[in-house]
Formats: sequence, structure tokens, C-alpha cells
Amino acid sequence: MATAWRLLGMVVLEVAFRARFSGAQSFSLPFREAQGCDGTQYFDIASLACGQCGSSQRKSVQGTSCSCLPGFKLVSDNGGTSITCDKCPENKSGVTQDGWNCIACPKGVTAEGKCKCGVNEILVERAINGALLDAASCVQCEGTESSFAASNVLGNMCIRCEPTFISVSRSCHCSEPNISTGGLCFSATGNLPPKGITTVRFGKLGITLISAWFLKNLQASAAACLLYANITSCQALGNMCVMNMNYLSSASTDACGLFQYVFANTAGLGTVHSISFWRQNLPWLYYGDQPGLASQVLDTAEFPSSFTFKGTNKNIKLKFVAASYDARGNFLKWQYLEGGVLQLCPDTLMKLNAAYIFGTTYQQKCTISVSRILKDYSDPVFYDVFLEYIDEEDGQLYLWAVPVLNLNLQYNEMFVNRGSNMNSWFLTRRMFLVDTLSGRENDLGNQPKVIRIASEITISIRLVPNTQRGAIYPPLIAVSYSEVLIQNPSTQNAVVSFSVNYEMNQSEARSQTDIALGVLGGLAVLWSLLKTAGWKRRIGSPMIDLQTVLKFLLFYTGDLANVFFIITVGTGIYWLIFFKAQQYISVLLPLPSQEDYFVSYVGCGFTLKVVQFLHMLVTQFTIDIFFIDWERPKGKVLKAVEGENGIKSTATPVSIWRTYFIANEWNEIQTIRKINPLFQVLAVLFFLEIVGFSNLALMDSSSSLSRSPESYIAPWSRILRYGVTAVLWLVIAIIQMAYFSVFYERFVEDKIRQFVDLCCMSNISVFLLSNRCFGYYIHGRSVHGHADTNMEEMNMNLKREAENLCSQRGLVPNTDGQTFQISVSSKMRQQYDRIHETLTRKHGPVRLLHSSATTFEQSTKAYHTMNKFLGSFIDHVHKEMDYIVKDKLLLERILGMEFMEPMEKSIFYNDEGHSFSDTLYYGNETTLLIFDMLFFAIVDMATQSFVLAAVLTYLQQEIFRFIRNTVGQKNLASKTLVDERFLI
Repeated sequence: MATAWRLLGMVVLEVAFRARFSGAQSFSLPFREAQGCDGTQYFDIASLACGQCGSSQRKSVQGTSCSCLPGFKLVSDNGGTSITCDKCPENKSGVTQDGWNCIACPKGVTAEGKCKCGVNEILVERAINGALLDAASCVQCEGTESSFAASNVLGNMCIRCEPTFISVSRSCHCSEPNISTGGLCFSATGNLPPKGITTVRFGKLGITLISAWFLKNLQASAAACLLYANITSCQALGNMCVMNMNYLSSASTDACGLFQYVFANTAGLGTVHSISFWRQNLPWLYYGDQPGLASQVLDTAEFPSSFTFKGTNKNIKLKFVAASYDARGNFLKWQYLEGGVLQLCPDTLMKLNAAYIFGTTYQQKCTISVSRILKDYSDPVFYDVFLEYIDEEDGQLYLWAVPVLNLNLQYNEMFVNRGSNMNSWFLTRRMFLVDTLSGRENDLGNQPKVIRIASEITISIRLVPNTQRGAIYPPLIAVSYSEVLIQNPSTQNAVVSFSVNYEMNQSEARSQTDIALGVLGGLAVLWSLLKTAGWKRRIGSPMIDLQTVLKFLLFYTGDLANVFFIITVGTGIYWLIFFKAQQYISVLLPLPSQEDYFVSYVGCGFTLKVVQFLHMLVTQFTIDIFFIDWERPKGKVLKAVEGENGIKSTATPVSIWRTYFIANEWNEIQTIRKINPLFQVLAVLFFLEIVGFSNLALMDSSSSLSRSPESYIAPWSRILRYGVTAVLWLVIAIIQMAYFSVFYERFVEDKIRQFVDLCCMSNISVFLLSNRCFGYYIHGRSVHGHADTNMEEMNMNLKREAENLCSQRGLVPNTDGQTFQISVSSKMRQQYDRIHETLTRKHGPVRLLHSSATTFEQSTKAYHTMNKFLGSFIDHVHKEMDYIVKDKLLLERILGMEFMEPMEKSIFYNDEGHSFSDTLYYGNETTLLIFDMLFFAIVDMATQSFVLAAVLTYLQQEIFRFIRNTVGQKNLASKTLVDERFLI
């Protein structure tokens, strides 16, 4: 039966549910707040809406129920929202304190309809046994010597009056001529402090107001501290001085002036812990006002404990502990700063506590609503910060006082703490985060007109110079307060920040860097002079002219760029290794502001390297090149002669396709490199972003390549980013070049040597002049006499050469030397220029379809003339322009110059290193590599993005490669008469 009823109930519920939700259903409701309900309405917490109170009722103080109107008593109240009220009779117009009864009030009623009494009287409504009296009575508290009693704040109990009243007037009244202030009584004949100024200045806003808190407590706290040595009053006085920004003036009697007055008049009390600035019973607010004290405090004594990053005795925890006080001077508790005690920005506990890990540069910044600040920091808390340590000798726990640098402190109207001169600083001890108290006018219950917020807090920790065991100077807390004029707290915001910086004296490192720059820069001058001297010999000009000076500056630009590169890479690697790998702390990273000189060095190196790179491109764009064709005609053919009615026998024309083929191969190898640029960029990016090497550039002590998403991520160090980038870039490049030279060129392909072999197989030599009297020669004369042959004969020639059945390929008989550096005589160069002028008279190759026959014939004649001249020059035909072949001296190879000047004869130097590649990208890999790395580093420094740096680096590589190919191709076509359409 029960089951049947249960099933029937479920059916009914389901039908009702479906009927209810068969149509569209809205789940919204009006938004109401308790303060939005008017005086006759209450806020119903069940329906979240305003409900109507009865006719004799009004909204209660809490706003969530109704209460009886004045003159009405409660009849029923069951704890809900419905109550019943009855009007009191005229002879009992008052209502008891609990609201349930009517009672006669002899001294009248308050606005709330309750009975009232006079000063030092308590209201009595019931007998001792709880019986309600017909009329309330007001009982006078006995304030004479027998009792010394007065009514409490609520007026419902007589308690012993304040002790100062008793000691001064022997009663609970502070009658004249005694002085009553702040709830205390002082004798008029006592040594009272001067009248205090209760105004508070908010200098940034230009506002001065009378503080209700200062008006009530300043004079009383100063007097009680001075006359009675009241510790709480002394602390309260010190707090008011701190709220007044520790303002110091010889003539002012504000909170700080009164504190200084009390301090000066209590010298006989002695000091605390033998600290001369800490007077007995008083808070320690200042480190004195003598010039130079700040430097003594911060630079003289070392902190007794040391710090280590690694090892069994690892110590990387900064144990800051603070003694906290409320505004009234009551001691609250000792508390460690972990957990965000001084950090206004909310965050996870792990990230907040990362601020106190030694070596971790910490930065936190956020925007906070003023309404939240007013809610969370309604009562200011004051902190005296210490750093905890364990004495190594006795094993006891000690505290080291941490000084505060208040940037808002004024001394005689001057902000003395904002300069960089430490000797002018005035250090203090106590600080607060938010002051919502001193900016209240008229009544402490009012909303503050102005609040002060610790908008910037910076903890600075400095390493002792030349320490090897992690010794530091006492930390310094720098605080900057901002002022907010309260207008609409819900829409107002405040920007706050908290940071921890680590620094060391960088003067020695800077001087060593400058010394290295000076020494290497001087060597670069000498090296550039040698290059210039070698260049002068290569152009055959002994005169020092403007061109010589310009060339020297270009050489020096490149060498000085290398100097900057060496110094910056060495600096980056030094900080990377010595900071990250150290166990006992001996070095700390430069601050971001101290990194500017390093960034300027990188910028100088990059700028100079750009000039060198462009100089290299221009040099390669303007080389003189000619392909000498050694092929000779194979017999004669009959050819009709135009304009003549006849047929003549002429030599068989030599095919030009071999020259076109060699020109194309040369065009292709112009931009080959010893590394793969795309692989280089991608590999560096892979190790930085995927493997996690970028984490080594964070300003913390960790050497881990991976970081937890929940952990705090320190800011980047530009020096470490550069160091990590340089190491990866150079290591990957060296590996690539080693693989390229050891494996790829030996077992896959060597394009430079293949080009030399191809020249020999094509019977084409290459004549290059990179300077007026200096260049390179690739001897490609075939040992078989002919290269324009069929496949069978070509294979037979290769077989004969493989079996050593023919002579060797070298220029000199019985040698294999095919590549040479050449120093040509001026006479030979002049002859070359005369022929070359005809060859390039049109400043480029003759377009076959757009030139006259005469121009074409002249160019063809000039080409054959040049080919014949260079061929005969190589064959020693011109005795007046002959040459000799020799080896370079070792010193000549090292210096990259020639000691002998080609006066009568040109000189061919054997060149087994194929140095003709210096006219290509291939022979300038170092310049290209450094340029790419510096470009990557500059972009990264500007954007702090490795990905963007990689993308832009690859783009510039491709752009310059395109420019080099395009312009180099035009120069090749112009100098060799190979039509550009055949260069593909």
C-alpha cells in the first residue's frame, strides 16, 4: 500500500513538473540590497527582496528585520520577520533597553524612546531580582576617594575611573586648572609637552586637514608618554609620527616634533639593547639626524649570517620577521613576512613567498580597488621589521633591525631621501601599508577624506665586495607612499608594487670591461692598420689619401665590432656561469639599470657589424671576374660570307655553353654557407623555448631548465638572455661547421672543390680581381686538350685521368695546384683595364635582341680579345708582363698580406685553401654568423621574445641573400658578357 502511494506521489510531481516547465521559464530576479530598502521596509534574506514592515514598525539597525517605533513596545517576536508592537501609555512613555516593556523616565527619553541619564550616572530599570520598576532611576557613581567610580561608556555600570584622574585630582573629575585631553588628566603644574599640531599635510594633493585621530590622541599620547612613561601612549605617539611621514623640522610641534621633544627629555631613561637611537619606553623611529649615518648603517657592518645557493649547508631563505602594532600602540604579535604581510597584491602563497628566496629578483605589481582597501585595511597596522639569524658561535636566535628609507620623508621641507647620495638620507624604522585613520575629519566614524598607501615597496640586498662566502650588508626597505583623495571608492583604483632587488658593487666589473675594451680596441687599431697596409699594396697605390683613411675606418669598424662581440659574449657567459653555478655566493646580477652599459655595448657591436657586413657586400658586388675559355677549334667549316658571293673556309666555332654552365655554377655558389641558416635559427629556438634553456636567463638562483606553472617566474636578465643565446648560437654553429667540414664536405659534396673540378672538366679558368692588383686564379685548363666532346670521349678522358695516364692538372707542370692568390703588376692591370673598358662600355651585358649588330660585334671582339690576352698571360707569352709562382710565407698567411710588391712580374701564390671563396658568402662565415647572432640578440633585447627574434633573423637572412644573389648576378653578367637570361 505504501509503495502504491509513493508511486502515485511521484506521478503527481512529474505531472506538475512538466506542466511547470512546458513553456519558456526565466530564472532571473530583481537585484536588491539591504541599504536599498526604505525606512518602512526590511530586507528579506529568504526571498532576497524588500518586505513591508507593519504600521507601528520600522527597519531595524541590521536592516534584515523590523523593529518597533519609538514609544512602542514588543508584544511578540518569534525570531522571524513578523513582530507585534503596542503603544506605551502616556504615564510610561519610555521603553526599556530590551524593548519589551514600557517604563516611566524621570529625566526624559532619547530619540530612540529609551530612558536617559546624566554624566556619571547609570540607568536602573529592574530590581536586583529582575523585577521591573514602575519608573527608571538614575544612580550617581561615587567618584570620591572612597570609590573613585565613574560610569562606563555604555552607561550601565560604575567602574573605577582612569588612573590619571585619580593621581592628579584625587577624583573622577579633571577640574581646572588641570588639563583633560584624550581621556586623560594632566596636572597644570607638570612639565607638559608643547601644544601639538593636529593637522596632517598631504603634500602631493596639496591638502591640509585637521585629523580627528590626532585631535583626540596626539596631545594625550605625548603627555602620557613624557610624564607617565606610558608605553602604549609612546607607541601611539610614534605611530602618529609615522603617519605624518616621519616629518622632521626644528620648529614644528607636529607628531614627529612632539616625539623628538619626548625623546630629548627622556635621555635619563637609558637605551634599549645598547642602541643609542632606541630610547627606553619609546619606539625606535630614527637612526639619528647626523649626516653620513645612513652610509655607516648600510655599508659598515656586515650581516652576521651568510647565504649559499647549493650544497649541504644551503641557505637561501630570508627570514624577515616583524613586530606589529595597532594605531593605539598595542603590540599585536610577531609575524614572519611570508604569506604576503607586506604585499598588497593578492597571489598564491607559493608566489608570495618567493620574494624571500635569496637571489630571486622579485617584482609584483597590480591595481587594487580603493573600496577594497578601505574594507581590508580599516585599522592601520605598523611594522618594525627585523631579519632573523642564528649566531654561529652560541647557536642562539637573534634579530637584525632592518632600516626603512621613507621616500616621502621631509627634513626642513626637503625630500632628502629621494636622491642617490646616501650621506643625505635619513633612515627610519617603522612603516605601515595603508593609513585610513589620519585622513578622517571631525569624527572617527566618518569615511576618510584622504588615505595613504604604500604604493612602492622595494627591499634592497647588497653583497659585500670581494666576499667568497655570501656575506651581505643589512637589507634596506625603501617605501614610497601615494595619497588618494576619496571621492567614489567603488570606481577609484590604486597601483601598488612590491619588489626585492639584489645588487653588488659593479665598479670593478665595469672597470675590467673598460680595460678589456681599451686593450682589445688598441689591438684592433693595429690589426686594421696592417689590413690597410695590405690593401694599399693590393691596389698598387703608395699614397695615403682620403680613400685610404676611409678604408682604414671600414676595416677598423669590422675589427671593433668583433671586439665588442668578444667582450659582450664573455660578459654574458661570465654572469651565466658564475651566478648560476656558484655555491657560496660571490657575485650577484647587475640591476636592470646597471645593464644599460652592457646593452649599449651590444648595440655598438651590432651597428659596427652592420657597417662591416655592408662593406663586405659592396666588395663582393664589385669584383672583376672573367672566364678564360681554353677550348680551341677542331678543324674548319665552310661558311657563306655576307655581302660576298662566295663561301669561305673558317675555323669551327667553339661552343659558348661551357662558359654559360660555369657562370651558372658560380652564380649558384655565391651564397652558400658553411652552416644551414634555417636549421641554426630553429635549433636555437628549440633549445631556448622547448628544452627550456631560456629559464637560465631568469634572475633567480635556480639552474633548472623547467619551472612549475604554480611557481613564481622571476624577471628576465638581459645579460643572461644574451649569454644563453650566445652560448647556444655559437655551440650549434660550431657543431654545424664541424659536421660540414669533417663529414658533409668529405662524404656528400664539397661545392667549392667541385667547382674547381668542374672548371677543369669544362676547360674553363676563372680570373678574379677583388682589388686593383690582387685577386684569385682558378686554373681550369683541361689536361686532355679538349672538353667540348661527346660522352664516350669524356668518359675515356676521366678513365685515363683516374689511371694516371695523363699529366696533372696544376698550372705548374707535375703539380696539382689549381687555385692561386695573385698579385698582378700595374702594367698587366693597365692592359686588363684597356680591354675591359671596351667589354663593359655599355655598363652591362649586351642584350642580343635589343642591340645593333655593330655593338654586338664590338663586344664579341672585346670578349675574344680579353680571353686571348688572359690566356696568353697565363701561358707566359707576354715577357714584359710575366709572372712567377711561389708559396706564401707563414707570416704572410697569418697577416693576410703580401710582403713582395709585383714590380716587374706578377706573383702567383699557391693557395691550397681555396681562398677565392673570400669573394663569396662561404669565405665570410664568421662575419655572417656574428651578424646574425647580434641581430637575434638586438631584437630579443628590444622585444623580450625569442620567437620574434628567430622569425626576424631568418627573414633578414633571406632578404640579404636575395640582394646578394640579384646584384651579384648582375655584376657577373656585366663583367663576363654572359647574358643574364642564361643565369638561372
